[in-house]
Amino acid sequence: MFRTLLLSLFLVGVLSCQNLEPRRPINKQKQVFLKESAKRNKNIIAIEQSLFRQAVEKEEKLSFESTPLGFWYAYQKNTTSNDSYPKKNDRVTFKYRIEDLSGNLLYDEKELGDVSFFVDQEDLIPALREGVKYLRLGEIGVFLFPSYLCYGYQGDGEKIGINQPLRFTIELLKLEKN
Repeated sequence: MFRTLLLSLFLVGVLSCQNLEPRRPINKQKQVFLKESAKRNKNIIAIEQSLFRQAVEKEEKLSFESTPLGFWYAYQKNTTSNDSYPKKNDRVTFKYRIEDLSGNLLYDEKELGDVSFFVDQEDLIPALREGVKYLRLGEIGVFLFPSYLCYGYQGDGEKIGINQPLRFTIELLKLEKN
C-alpha cells in the first residue's frame, strides 16, 4: 500500500512538470493606459514649451536660453567673476521666489526663506536642484521651469495648480566648495 502511494505521488510529480504554458495577462488595459499616459505627457510638454516661447518673446529685459532638461534661464544679475558653478557635494545657500508665467507672484522670498543644501545630495524639487547649477555666487537667475520639474500633476495644494509651469527667480547667496 505504501509503495503504491509513493509510486502514484512520484508519477503525479513527474507528469505535472511537463510544458507549462505561461499565463497571459487577463487585463490588457495597463498597456493602453501607459501609451495614453505617455501621449498625454508629450502633449503637456509641447504646450508648456509653447508657453515658454511666448513668455520669452514678451520679455524685453532678459535674454533666455534653453537647456537640454527642458527649462529656460536668463541672468537678471550676472557677475563677471571667474567663480565656478556649484558642483556635486558643494553646499549652496540661496533665496528664491515663485511666479506663474504671467508674472503673478505665488510665493515670495520671505515666505520661502533662505534654502541651504548640498548639491545633488539632498531631496529638493528638481527645478531648484538644477537651477542653482547655472548660477555663480552673487548671480540672480530667472528660470522658466516645466511642471514636471516643479510640482507636476499634483500641484502644491495651495497656490500652484496641476501641471503648472512656473517662473523662479533664484539668487545664489553662498557657495561653499567641498
